[in-house]
Amino acid sequence: MTSPGFPPPPYLIRTKRLAIRCWDPRDAPLLKEALDTSLGHLRPWMPWAADEPKPLEEKAELLRAFRARFDLGEDFVYGIFTRDESEVVGGTGLHTRVGPGALEVGYWVRASRVGQGFARESTAALTSAAFRVCGVDRVEIRVDPSNAASLRIPRALGFTEEGTLRRRLPGREGDAPRDAVVFALFADELEASPVAAVPLEAYDPLGRPIRF
Repeated sequence: MTSPGFPPPPYLIRTKRLAIRCWDPRDAPLLKEALDTSLGHLRPWMPWAADEPKPLEEKAELLRAFRARFDLGEDFVYGIFTRDESEVVGGTGLHTRVGPGALEVGYWVRASRVGQGFARESTAALTSAAFRVCGVDRVEIRVDPSNAASLRIPRALGFTEEGTLRRRLPGREGDAPRDAVVFALFADELEASPVAAVPLEAYDPLGRPIRF
């Protein structure tokens, strides 16, 4: 089954430094280590981090759910790994929640890897795949206006800041929703943007290269 309205994205994307791929339950120990060592860094921005740490078994079940939704074409959540896949650098995704013909990129990076350009590299790769493989017209990024580090990513990649939507990002349990700064890039803007300069290789579920 493919995602509504466009071909599915790659299962694996390789950049100069990273492997960005669909999660597998066997990644649970690497994910847990990345999260457990980054909770102070993640909790101000990621509401789900308030419930961490969680047992390894729950992490494996979460990754099974991510993989199932990926395979069904409902949502596309990826792990960001070092190129040899020995370490989880962070997480990202192409999310279908922004409507027809568009995908939203989200991202987080573990505390020990902040400031090394991995969020920018992975976001560029997913944006490129969204346009070149999925054929969508619009890629969107939504950022808490207080998150200065995350705001730098779409600006550096040539996204246009469209405005601030009030109370659109979920807050932690018991807290009010947060505002969201909305950035977008359109397909006809890709080649002139810094996104196009990031080289990548893309592969389907059988490990075959995807040509684009």
